[in-house]
Amino acid sequence: MATKVMMEALSPTMEEGRLVKWLKNVGDAVKSGDTLAEVETDKAIMELVARGDGVLRARLVEEGSTSAIGALIGVIAAPDEDIAALTGGATAAAPAEDPAAPAGDAAVPVSPVTPAAAPRPEAPDAPAAIPSERSGPVRSSPLARRMAAEKGVDLSAVHGSGPGGRVIRRDIEAAPAPPATAPIALPAAMQIDGEHKDVPLTQMRKTIARRLGESIGPVPTFYLTSEIDMTNVAQMREGMLANGDQFKVSVNDIVIKAVAIALVRHPECNAHWMGDSIRYFRAVHVGMAVATDEGLIVPVIRDAQGKGLGLIGREARELAKRARERKLTPAEYSGGTFSVSNLGMFGIDQFTAIINPPEAGILAVGGTETKPVWDGTAFVPRQRMRVTMSCDHRIIDGAVGAKFLQTLKQLLESPMMMLF
Repeated sequence: MATKVMMEALSPTMEEGRLVKWLKNVGDAVKSGDTLAEVETDKAIMELVARGDGVLRARLVEEGSTSAIGALIGVIAAPDEDIAALTGGATAAAPAEDPAAPAGDAAVPVSPVTPAAAPRPEAPDAPAAIPSERSGPVRSSPLARRMAAEKGVDLSAVHGSGPGGRVIRRDIEAAPAPPATAPIALPAAMQIDGEHKDVPLTQMRKTIARRLGESIGPVPTFYLTSEIDMTNVAQMREGMLANGDQFKVSVNDIVIKAVAIALVRHPECNAHWMGDSIRYFRAVHVGMAVATDEGLIVPVIRDAQGKGLGLIGREARELAKRARERKLTPAEYSGGTFSVSNLGMFGIDQFTAIINPPEAGILAVGGTETKPVWDGTAFVPRQRMRVTMSCDHRIIDGAVGAKFLQTLKQLLESPMMMLF
């Protein structure tokens, strides 16, 4: 019996998916669980797997096209089975690359939920980058293309060690970076030949637009700003670093820990708006906004109230790395109870952030600046940082939000309190 290949919901908030690349050609044998295609969701690039055995008899959508959840995009069936009723006579979508070339990249799977296969050994006599006389588009994995763009590497000059000469991650990692004076090639989406260029929205950007529209309009929001003395935090970080790099933590790591403790003490702020009820949480799952090339994503540090600074720091770095590589699993970017957005590293003194529904609030963190502060006898230099809390007034009243910020300020100005 034929098996329909459907566009599946590969993330909790996914409404449609863009087929990045077919990894199986029409006529290829397929087993249940085999990877058929790479699909861009609203958060990451995932693998779409086969749900039946047989032969891939039809590919009904082209690479780069978008399909709604539940749409038929292919058919798996026996070699001689009549599938005309399902396909309407279509058998294959036009491939973006040579259909005879082997597809897939066993060494570097894109899906964050499929374990990576053991890397194949490099050929000892294969140079990392050599002049190429190949014509036409260079076969490469999506990850390799992104890494090449970030590194400024010309894909046409890289020898591919993947199947059929496909350029994969290790080839880009081994390729020398261009000279410092060499111009960095702009991504294709930024190259404009005429007066303007319309670039289709990515699935992530569509979701960002929809989610922010859901927040800034319907959510009655008010804002509370506080300036916090971070001098003791700076001294604590210096003392920790003096004991070795393993004790290195960022200001943002410390802010996340302080937010988690403050939410335990003020559970009214650790909540979701459910429409006809308010859901309060015992555990604190802090979302941290991470900027990627495709847009903003908010991975979640779960049970942050019970984790030490070191563990929070390691998780934050790993989640941020996976977010930029678009390898987060749905469990890693969903279920947050409160969020933190930090633009201090960009020189921003103060800003307001948009609440991520259904959460009750988000904390916007600005940069730390040395300012003269009167201590009663003289002006002394102190490290100061401004934070602004955006509050959903349906859940958080003004006094409740103010008390939360008061506790956060106490914790950051006396960071040793976080040990108790």
